[in-house]
Amino acid sequence: MIRFYLFVILTTCLCAQAPAGESPYYSKAGGQASQGLQPENVAVVINDDDAHSIEVGEYYRNARNIPSKNVVHVRIPNSPHNIPVAEFNSLKQQIEAHLDKNVQAIVMVWTAPYAVECNSITSAMTLGFDAAQCRKTCAPGKPSPYFNSNSAHPYTDFGIRISMLLPTDSVMQAKSLINRGKLSGFSVPPASAYFLVTSDASRNSRAPFFPKSASLPQFKLDIKTIKANSIEGESDIMFYLTGLSVVPGLDTLHFLPGALADHLTSSGGDLLGQGQMSSLRWLEAGATASYGTVSEPCNYPQKFPNAMVLLKHYLSGESAIEAYWKSVAWPSQGVFIGEPLASPYHSSQRTGFDGMELRQK
Repeated sequence: MIRFYLFVILTTCLCAQAPAGESPYYSKAGGQASQGLQPENVAVVINDDDAHSIEVGEYYRNARNIPSKNVVHVRIPNSPHNIPVAEFNSLKQQIEAHLDKNVQAIVMVWTAPYAVECNSITSAMTLGFDAAQCRKTCAPGKPSPYFNSNSAHPYTDFGIRISMLLPTDSVMQAKSLINRGKLSGFSVPPASAYFLVTSDASRNSRAPFFPKSASLPQFKLDIKTIKANSIEGESDIMFYLTGLSVVPGLDTLHFLPGALADHLTSSGGDLLGQGQMSSLRWLEAGATASYGTVSEPCNYPQKFPNAMVLLKHYLSGESAIEAYWKSVAWPSQGVFIGEPLASPYHSSQRTGFDGMELRQK
């Protein structure tokens, strides 16, 4: 009964994005869409009270050729993990005052702050602070207008700028992350997408929506949906989605440039917390982007990336920030981290891959 209930909730949310009678993974473009995010569409926000943020922010601006006019300098003393909403609103206003209408996305170059009360800082920056979610964090979330959309310009189409944190705890690791993101745009090697159905029933709420195993030769990608608590020794990882509080074996894996990876658990987005595994561990292991929640979300699958939607948009050539944001229906508690412009499948030129061959079992 629980699985059926979750299925009804999620498919209703998905189908709301598609024309009547169409697959929920239908692309309204019907053909080649625009190129999507370009460096001139990205703003880089640097915390001048954080030496790592300054160094990594400049490195990222140069690596991605971000226009200097798109760089915003702010001051956040002491880099708190969580900031109150009044302080955040002042920060958001300061950032937005520097942005023109061409800026569609924001990358905040720091590890902390990553939360605004019960919201993530990326969701609050993009959608505004959701006070209702904090009254009951286990309640359903507010739907994102960007979820599973075909928009290539979120600010133009919805009045929102999608955002991501580029963590800077280690300058060396941050630069390596940036390099992986940039390298992802050169070529796509044969790869695999791993979707793990684990023994942790409470953290498997999105498993019913994993794609079935399949081969996609046009993308040189094998979909591997398996019953296991972990994988070890794999060297071809482009996607890795699972459900556990702590994921073992990360040190045995090799992630390809542009890889996306996350685990469904309550506090993966508490990046510097001492509880469950932080989403930072994915980036340290070699992934290029990840996601986790900063407050107790309960296990609504809509609060976590949907594998089918994530595959659809990434394989259609969209960037990591676009594909990840479009895959989460209720993102208020979730923080997006990584290198936003990674796009290993950009040569597919956003042709509207609809995922029909990946229908669930």
